[in-house]
Amino acid sequence: MGQSIMIFLPVNMCSLGLFPAPLPHGELTLYEFNNEMVPGMVYESPPSAFRDQLVDIQEVMIPLETVKAPGRFELSSKAAFIHHREGILKRCLNAWHQMGLSGLLEEMSSSEEEVPPLLVRFSSWSLAVCRLASAFHGSLFPHLTMKSEDLTAEFSQALDWAGCSLRAFAWHPHTNKFALALLDDSIRVYTSGSPTIPTLKHRLQKDVASMAWKPLCASILAVACQSCVLVWHVDPTSLSTRPSSGCAQILSHPGHSPVTSVCWSPSGSVLLSASPVDTAMLVWDVPTESCVPLQRVGGGGVTFLSWSPDGSKVLAATPSAVFRVWESQTWTCERWPTLQGRCQTGCWSPDGSRLLFAVKGESVIYSLSFTVCNGQMQGCVGGSQSATVVADVSETIFETESGDIRIGGEIHSMAWDPSGERLAVILKGNPESESNLTLIAVFRTRNSPIFELLPCGFIHGKEGETPQLVQFNQCFKKGALLSTLWSSGRVSHIPFYFVNAQFPRFNPETSTVLAGNANISISTPTLFTES
Repeated sequence: MGQSIMIFLPVNMCSLGLFPAPLPHGELTLYEFNNEMVPGMVYESPPSAFRDQLVDIQEVMIPLETVKAPGRFELSSKAAFIHHREGILKRCLNAWHQMGLSGLLEEMSSSEEEVPPLLVRFSSWSLAVCRLASAFHGSLFPHLTMKSEDLTAEFSQALDWAGCSLRAFAWHPHTNKFALALLDDSIRVYTSGSPTIPTLKHRLQKDVASMAWKPLCASILAVACQSCVLVWHVDPTSLSTRPSSGCAQILSHPGHSPVTSVCWSPSGSVLLSASPVDTAMLVWDVPTESCVPLQRVGGGGVTFLSWSPDGSKVLAATPSAVFRVWESQTWTCERWPTLQGRCQTGCWSPDGSRLLFAVKGESVIYSLSFTVCNGQMQGCVGGSQSATVVADVSETIFETESGDIRIGGEIHSMAWDPSGERLAVILKGNPESESNLTLIAVFRTRNSPIFELLPCGFIHGKEGETPQLVQFNQCFKKGALLSTLWSSGRVSHIPFYFVNAQFPRFNPETSTVLAGNANISISTPTLFTES
């Protein structure tokens, strides 16, 4: 089912010009309170009188020099072993598993002594046709000519996946536990209040692009790797810092690599995976290690997946100027072509009724609304015919005491907090401009009864730091908690304090919190509530 996308500019569109000026040099955003970003100096630390009363969410610092990218010598190591030529049948099966149809045909065409001449000629002819078709396909989708590592770097939600010590991040949906993927292909699991930091390593755990904890489960982590999806079973009560590789399930499928995105259904019953070279999105039944490919023509692959919190829909971005939204009941989809580039990132409102997304190379946020379909209508996605521009984040000049600062430009990634009231957006600065900063813009949002997007403030790192990835904690009860991966190897946690406009979640009489470098003591405040 296809749909065309028409873009128009609403009168009340938000822009960066409405934001307060960024903080002066040497100051960081410690937290948000009463709709304002509260600053503090880099060297500030919480008063000792409050430290025992505060909730500690661990800040991590892993400099680039402490981790190294692993060498890739798997192929060259074959020279150390005595060559043993396997049978033609086993070689063909291995070639099919590793390279698909082209690998099988190449193996058969090069085995003249073991394959009948007619079959050799047929394989050679078929291989030539496949290469010609591949060359034509590659001209339509240039990303197919890229190396595996370059594909992962291009389509990762991390800003500088190849050059930063931190590559992926995932909060557990029900507790203060997060997984952190590093440049050396290891994953560390940090749990609040626990001194044990398990480190996950596996021979197939290479080029980690995405991670996702299984909902309604304490110990299962899905990892998108170069050649497969690894599903780790990490016992939360274990004191071991190095779980065995036997704790990981290997989910692989021919032609489905590298894997750049994984996501679980909100019920935890289904796992999805995507690869930019595979036009099929795979629906995995993890216990049986089997999958069902959801194949669609066009797009050249699938780069990014996002499951709506209500479980009804899935965003599937592609490397070309089109994205799809699937409904998860009968797995039908609706298709939206964009005007210029591919869908770079997207996020859902808590009720699944609205999708915010950004297009690569553009500096606007689009909104796409979805209606609730009649329960008798099978295969209904319910998307609107057009997308609306709700924010313009084009480059804007701010006058500060230290000079003019340019902020704004292309959007790299976005995150919407579980309450639906804060939206964090990573804005890529212009690399040719020294005064154009890469930072995080935070918006105040409301989805009901009408959609609103209002400016809140900017978050930037220490001198020389740029944000790599942002994600909200899923179970923070005092507003919203934003975790940010920085280019220096630092992971910070910045709290936003507010009362949920629809579901107040904490007692404002007295509350204290420490998150990252933030120290807040609140006593009977006038909290922001959207009218």
